Amino acid sequence: MNAFTSFSGFAPMFPFGTPDADPFFARYGRALPRGLREEASGMSWTEFESTYGAQHGPVRLGGWTATTLGAGRSAFEATIAIGGTIHTASATTCGPIAAMTAMLYDLGLNIEILSFHRHDLGGMSATFLLCRSGERTAWVMGTGETGTESSLRAMIAGINKLGA
Repeated sequence: MNAFTSFSGFAPMFPFGTPDADPFFARYGRALPRGLREEASGMSWTEFESTYGAQHGPVRLGGWTATTLGAGRSAFEATIAIGGTIHTASATTCGPIAAMTAMLYDLGLNIEILSFHRHDLGGMSATFLLCRSGERTAWVMGTGETGTESSLRAMIAGINKLGA
């Protein structure tokens, strides 16, 4: 039960129309970022997930490791498939998002994150990104057991959606 269902017959003020208009809110009780919420208004959860969270495409993330080096830096390594070719990529940065951005760039895949939003949902995390590659922009979603996993999946969804 949440604040929107706890009072029978009471229609609370909802800052973005009705809760049913936001498919993530309808499923998890947490609002989507404003621009994405407007784009996805009225979608079913299945529609929303296939439009914004699809993990299919030519770029796929396999393994991911991180080794703490100290002074706020870590060494990251990933296995990234592009079509039928598998690459091992690495980067030393202050965090996994910067590392994945650098690895993708080194592989010729450019993505810029314009907006970053994450909801931790107890045992699950959902990350929403507004991404740009060249002149194209798109909202994407990634889910996972951790914030890092959901963020990396969202970045891969962005690369695939934008065809970077």
